[in-house]
Amino acid sequence: MAIAIESFTVLLTLAGLAYLLLALWGARDFNQFWRRRGRNEGIAPDVSILKPVKGLDQSMYAGLVSHCKQTYAGNFEIVFGVSSLYDPAVVEIERLQEEFPECTIRLVECSDRLGTSGKVSNLVQMIREARYSYVLINDSDIHVSPQYLTRVMTCFSDAHVGMVTAPYIGRTAASGVGRTVWSRLEALGISTEFLPGVLTARKVEGGIRFGLGSTLAMSRKALEAAGGLEPLLECLADDFEMGARIAAAGYTVELCNEVVETTVPAYGLRGFWEHQLRWARSTRDSRKLGYIGVGITYALPWAVLTCVASGFELWSFTLLSVVLLARVAVALSVGVGVLQDEQVLRDLWLLPVRDFLGLLIWIWSFAGDTVMWRGTLFHLKDGNITPVQES
Repeated sequence: MAIAIESFTVLLTLAGLAYLLLALWGARDFNQFWRRRGRNEGIAPDVSILKPVKGLDQSMYAGLVSHCKQTYAGNFEIVFGVSSLYDPAVVEIERLQEEFPECTIRLVECSDRLGTSGKVSNLVQMIREARYSYVLINDSDIHVSPQYLTRVMTCFSDAHVGMVTAPYIGRTAASGVGRTVWSRLEALGISTEFLPGVLTARKVEGGIRFGLGSTLAMSRKALEAAGGLEPLLECLADDFEMGARIAAAGYTVELCNEVVETTVPAYGLRGFWEHQLRWARSTRDSRKLGYIGVGITYALPWAVLTCVASGFELWSFTLLSVVLLARVAVALSVGVGVLQDEQVLRDLWLLPVRDFLGLLIWIWSFAGDTVMWRGTLFHLKDGNITPVQES
């Protein structure tokens, strides 16, 4: 039995090491692709930015302002959608309209609840009001550079591109009570675990076939070919599905190299666990076969378990050292090299904690089918959500 356990952990460790090498390859390929392509700024189609909002958070307004300060050659508008004109976000949108009168900013009341997902329900109603043939959807807390629209929309110079999505980093509070260890662990996971997986998939699969909620830019033509937004009304991972459906319709989904920022809340343990578990179970339902293989990507925990299973033999520590070197290399090449996220250097020492927690969350994600989203418990099945009825 001891030999069997040792052999099992060694096999998983070697598989994890192979994945880390693939991740390094994927990061290198991504950088080389954009270095060869350069910055082609010859196309600037008119675009409607759709931002469904609900309530306020501390950094939301700064993110909204960043969208108004675009140095874009084409026309653009920002369309906000709220379920009720009594939503606290309305005051901030009106403030934005006053501060940026030169920017076309419109507010749409989405009074109908068309499905379980309030976000998608609002988007269905907002897109009817959008003026332009390209739309860009992102979350209310996304912060972007002045060149954001230029760099995203220029990807549509290739007629085969139906959607453009963007990598992102999670920005924690600079200091104080807002920067908890749990928020730091989530930000570290985005830059050193989630994005390496995206770049690996891009390399191994010859491109990506899903979208990231940080940016979902698409032509209306591609969206209509994919069935529109209505089929996503019961969907939890609407960003993933939107990209998957556009790819299935024969279009290319492009991952641009414009990195945006999202704000990571000051999580406690419970908030961190619920959010991570929702992500995990959402991914499990979206990529069923691929998600099973996620367990092998946690090479560092498997290497530590190999040391224990081998009785702390010298060779096991050699294997652990190689895995640790590869894991740090991935964190630095993607987190710092691709994403330019300086937080990775600050929190690099938390990498083993992040990986052990990631493995635990992956294991626990198979133990149920419920997720917590905006304070409501949902049952998840085949990517769709239904509220859990309390007895």
